[in-house]
Amino acid sequence: MAQFVEPRSIDVVPDEERHGRAFGQFTLWLGANLQITAVVTGALAVVFGGDVVWSVLGLLLGNLLGGAVMALHSAQGPRLGLPQMIQSRAQFGVRGAVVPLLLVVVMYVGFFASGSVLAGQAVGELTHTDDTTGIVVFAAVTGVIATAGYRVVHALGRVASTVCALAFVFLAVRLLDRADTSALLHDAHFSLPLFLLAVSLSASWQLAFGPYVADYSRYLPRSTSAKATFWWTLSGSALGSQWSMTFGVLAAATAGEAFLDSQVGYVVGLGGTGLVASFLYFVIALGKLTVNVLNTYGGFMSLVTGVSGFRGQRRLSPAGRVAYIALVMTAGTAVALLGKDSFLSSFKDFLLFLLTFFTPWSAINLVDYYLISKERYDLAALADPHGRYGAWRFDALAVYAAGLLAQLPFLATGFYTGPLVEPLGGADVSWIVGLAVPALLYRLVARRLPPPDAPPAVPAPEPGASTSAAGPPAS
Repeated sequence: MAQFVEPRSIDVVPDEERHGRAFGQFTLWLGANLQITAVVTGALAVVFGGDVVWSVLGLLLGNLLGGAVMALHSAQGPRLGLPQMIQSRAQFGVRGAVVPLLLVVVMYVGFFASGSVLAGQAVGELTHTDDTTGIVVFAAVTGVIATAGYRVVHALGRVASTVCALAFVFLAVRLLDRADTSALLHDAHFSLPLFLLAVSLSASWQLAFGPYVADYSRYLPRSTSAKATFWWTLSGSALGSQWSMTFGVLAAATAGEAFLDSQVGYVVGLGGTGLVASFLYFVIALGKLTVNVLNTYGGFMSLVTGVSGFRGQRRLSPAGRVAYIALVMTAGTAVALLGKDSFLSSFKDFLLFLLTFFTPWSAINLVDYYLISKERYDLAALADPHGRYGAWRFDALAVYAAGLLAQLPFLATGFYTGPLVEPLGGADVSWIVGLAVPALLYRLVARRLPPPDAPPAVPAPEPGASTSAAGPPAS
């Protein structure tokens, strides 16, 4: 009988422990995206001035473009059997990878907090308490499931994808019954800045999954098709997010202030009262639980990866696992409690802020994996600061910094607007620059690894082959 608590963290998953099918990526990412924060993200396109038609089209383009980048990361999981961010050691060095890792942890805490604000409202209604109690209860449940790990996370995704899909069909019918769809569809006035804002909102949503998406595909058998992993991940994530965001666009355009004043209250109010309302509060909490577990689990993985680069730790004890997860959970809950009254006004800037820091990382990681290393890494060297990848890769870190700086003239947020935004009509195209510039620079400067006499970069698929990469348990 499989253990309830996952025994592995950042160590390589041996072939004898691999299981599942690529289709599991579809249900996980569909469930993770059919949720209230994705609804709010779509609504922002209208809140900041867009019309329904071009907002929906812009969101679709962003979901497909950002989702394709995210799914390319997912396809790395079955091949390497490693969580996503530890692969960054091949680009930035065993210790240099701590630079993007710190930013990734900020992302996890931020998304945990934003999700907890909305889920806390639902849990508070379900338990007949208040938002603060709801946030705390929600965080505790999130921590328990994240501690259980991979199998339970995927089981939660299967349940959420089914329950939330049924609920969103019901809500869509109720919303369309209220909306004047003919008027909304005919009120279409193209504005390039607002269209690009919608693209950026959904692209940033998808790209933000990149730093942890392989965490949830790494247990798939090594023989799993990379194309299957890519397409099932992309289809689940893009379908779920576009579905939720389109609902958000229609809700914001139809309800206006009623939606802005209480996103959770408005969505539940569409369904009715009594048992139906209780069910919808449960659905909102369930959808947020799925993605918040991913954020907590990913934050735990990233913290372990960052610390182990300096400590030489390759395996984690159960007590250590609980401590790391509790740290992420506590930080996210604290931010949620402090920011719960100013959620909507700061969420757009938070999403675009994340996009600025993660597009260069995605570009460098994907160019290195697919073009430089040809999908092959020396897994043992990923744990050795004196090995093939070194402790610090200053060339890659310089490219990463250049990718960040290149975006600044094109960046438009509430706290900073670059000098080239106004000549472009107010459009924010920083994420396009953040993908293109570091991809080209890294391709030029990356040294060719491994050397000709190196051993195979991926362990052969026999039982125990990953032992040298995993190392002994930490004391």
